[in-house]
Order: sequence, then C-alpha cells, then structure tokens
Amino acid sequence: MFVAREHELQVLEKLFTSDSFEMVVLYGRRRVGKTALIDEFVKDKRVLYFTAIQQSAKMNLEDFSRAALSFFGMPDSTPSFGGWSDALSFVAERAAQTDERMVFVFDEFPYAAAAEPALPSMLQIAIDHGFLATKVTMILSGSNEGFMENDVLGRKSPLYGRRTAQIRLLPFDYADAAKFLTNTSPQELVQYYATFGGTPYYLARIQEADGFESNVLRLMFDNLGVLREEPMMLLRQELREPASYYSILQSIAGGNSSPKLIAEHAGVGSDSIGAYLKTLVDLRLIERKVPFGEDPSKSRKGMYVVSDPFFAYWFRFVGRNMSILDGNISEEVTSRLAFGPAFDTYVGQQFETICLQWLIRNNAVGNLPFVATQFGKWWGNDPIAHEQTDIDVIAADSLDKTILFGECKWRNSFNETEAIEKLHQRAGLVRGYQAGNAWLMLFTKNPVSESTRTRYMDDERMVFVPRKSYTLRDALLGDCDAVSRVLPTTTWQLRRITHHQIGVQVHHAR
Repeated sequence: MFVAREHELQVLEKLFTSDSFEMVVLYGRRRVGKTALIDEFVKDKRVLYFTAIQQSAKMNLEDFSRAALSFFGMPDSTPSFGGWSDALSFVAERAAQTDERMVFVFDEFPYAAAAEPALPSMLQIAIDHGFLATKVTMILSGSNEGFMENDVLGRKSPLYGRRTAQIRLLPFDYADAAKFLTNTSPQELVQYYATFGGTPYYLARIQEADGFESNVLRLMFDNLGVLREEPMMLLRQELREPASYYSILQSIAGGNSSPKLIAEHAGVGSDSIGAYLKTLVDLRLIERKVPFGEDPSKSRKGMYVVSDPFFAYWFRFVGRNMSILDGNISEEVTSRLAFGPAFDTYVGQQFETICLQWLIRNNAVGNLPFVATQFGKWWGNDPIAHEQTDIDVIAADSLDKTILFGECKWRNSFNETEAIEKLHQRAGLVRGYQAGNAWLMLFTKNPVSESTRTRYMDDERMVFVPRKSYTLRDALLGDCDAVSRVLPTTTWQLRRITHHQIGVQVHHAR
C-alpha cells in the first residue's frame, strides 16, 4: 500500500516534465519507503531500473548490462559491457537518440560503488559527456546515508554539483503514519505510533483487525516475529561496530542521557563515545535535546534520547528482556513485559512528540496565532515552587517575543484545573518572554470537562485540544474542518489546513 509522500511525488513529476537532464539523489535509511516511492513514480513511465546488491563489481556490471541491453531491445546474446564506463556511455548514447523522456533508476548505488570505488568518477564523466544532452531523469538511490551525503553529495565527490534535486526520505510523522490504519481508534493510533513509529515497512506489517496488543506481541515478542530482531539487523547493515551501537542505544533507552553515563553503562570508552553518538544522531535514531532557548553548543543540560519511536520502544521493552523472551514464557508474562504502567508512561512521552508535530504542521499553514520560528521543550528549576519542572511543548517567535506553551496529558482523568494553573505558573520560566502574553494549550487524551471549559471560556489565550465537538483523531490528524475548530476563531483569523509534509527534506538546485 502506497500512502502519503505527495510532496515527493510532485517534485519528481515536475522534474520529469523538464526538457533537460535531471539528476535526483534520493536517500534514506532502510525500510523508509524509497523503493515504494520510486515504483509509484515510474509506474506509468519508460524506465530503465537497476538495483545493485552486495556482490562483486563484475557481477553487478553483468546484472546492469542485462537490464540496459534488454531495455534498449538488444538481443539476449549481446555480451556484457567490459566496464562501467562503457555501460553508462551506452545508456547515454541511446537515450540521446530519442526525444522521448525516460527515467534511469540506479537503486542502492552505494553497493555498486563499494565494489567499484571508481564508479562515481565514471558516472560523472558519463553525465558531463553524455547524459547532459539527453532528456533523462536519473535517480540515484541509496540506504547508506553517510555514503550518499559524503560520496555523492559531498564537495569532495566527483558527482558534486551534478544533482538537480535531492530528497532525504524520513519516516512519517504521526499524521501520515495513521494513514496506514484507517479503521483504528484514536487512542490506539497514538499507541501504534509510539510503538512502531513512522517507518512504512513496520506499519505495513500491522494486521489492523487483530488490534494493537496482538500486533505488538506477534511482531516483536514472538520468537518468529518479523520485527523481533529488526534493530540489530539494521545496525549490522548500517554500521561497522553494531554491538557497540546496540549497547549505546540500550544505555540511552535505560535513562542514561549524558555522554559520560551512556559510555559507562554501555562499556564504551569515554574518548570514543562522541563519535558513536554523532553517527546515531546522523541516522536520526537519537537526538540531543537542550531546554528551549539555550544554545546547544553551550548548554550543560543537554540530554540524549532515542528519537525514533520504534527503536525507543524496542530497546525499552524488547531488547532489555531478550534473555527472558528466549525462554518458553506464557503470553500473560509477555503481556506484562510489553504493556502495563511503564508502557503508559512511555506512551505519554511519545504523545508529547505527537503534539509537537501538530504544532509544526499547523504553524506551516498559518493555523497558529503567530508564525513560530522555534519549537522545543523546556526543563529546569522553578524558583517559586522550589522544584525541577518542565514545559512539554513550546512554539515561539524569538524576534517578536511571542510564545505558546503546551501541556500534554495522556491520561484518562486528571485534575484539569491544577494542570492549567501550573501551566500558567510555568509560563514565566522561559527567559525573554512575558508570561502575560503567552498562549497556552492543553493537549489531552479525552476532551476536558464542560466545567473546565466554562471556567476558562473568557481566557482567549487558553486553547484545548481536542475540543468537545470532535475526536482526538480529527484534532491530531489535521482534518480541515476539525482543525478550524481547534482554535478560537474570534481571536485570530484561521485558514483551512492544507497538506504539509514534515517527513521529507527536499532541495532543488540548478
């Protein structure tokens, strides 16, 4: 099933309609949906499609030769090309003989380049002396993000400056991930995202009719579950020292957030932990967070967290229990390991991420009271309450000094008035912003009570999400009519929300 990725498809389609050579660099980690996107794009087009695999240069060249010769109608008896230069020149020469537009997909380019290090240089020559005179849309795709950024896009790469567009494909956010699960309740949608994240391959494994808990147990906790060892497999494919990275991720998932503590718990040298952490940040598996308003390069409050929800869940609930799960344990015991109070707390943490995504999406289309330029979370000392506290989500414009504070409550019931009053109190904790001018939002699992709404009905800067008239699904998924009811239209002008992709980075170049 192909869902979302509308913006990416629009970019590719526009490039295809040009009258000149186009080279798209498409990359993203495994399972993120690169092949599905390419297949959707080329399904009605004339395409030469080649996927390299981890094998010798000779065998990849033979496979490419068969694909290229067959595409251009050459007899099966035609011998393979003697080298990559000959093969690429052949494709360019044949493409130049017609005005008909074609797509040339070179999928998993890093595999071919690893076997033949001179391949980027040979492709550069073929582009400069052949492909530039054609109407070919070339797509170089790869899962090795480091290679694609350094050896294809990097300044030292022979291919530097040749690309006309680049797309880094990222996992879906909550709203797009939910498109895989159209018959699931709002609360289970949040649980699914907190557990499987936004990676299409993982979402496609879900059998919606079975329910959330059954899917989790089948896919991750069963000895034969297809996602049982997925993180370790990905680490083996992406990294040279998978065991070290595994230990680091397990350490972070266990609550260690500073490099010193992470290294100690993981058994990694303190002199090398920085390089390991940078690699995991580049892969978007972890991130370093600092309190809103602080300089990341100077802040001493920085905390590393597992940012990918699937990895966060797996290392917290599956990886740490592997020795137990390998035994013949009952389904009741497995369920206690997979769910329970610890899981509820975990979902609450991921709910904050979903609420932040909601703010980003609505900000992008002008559906916040101001245009925010910064987003984040704040934590630190409350000098009045004499305690450590935090603010779950923040959106702000640092130039105009306007700010929005949000509290995220993933609970069936709580003291609503207390939560709102604490949010009011905390609004004065972020330096440089006036508490009296702050907008406040309360994100909740269920709509707040009528009495609470009545109590704050005159507070134009207090907003509840979801509102009483619609569901959590509508509020968080960006339904046009529902979103227009989230915010008080008497306070500022709202525009109907349109599609906005935050799961992709697209750059055009000429």
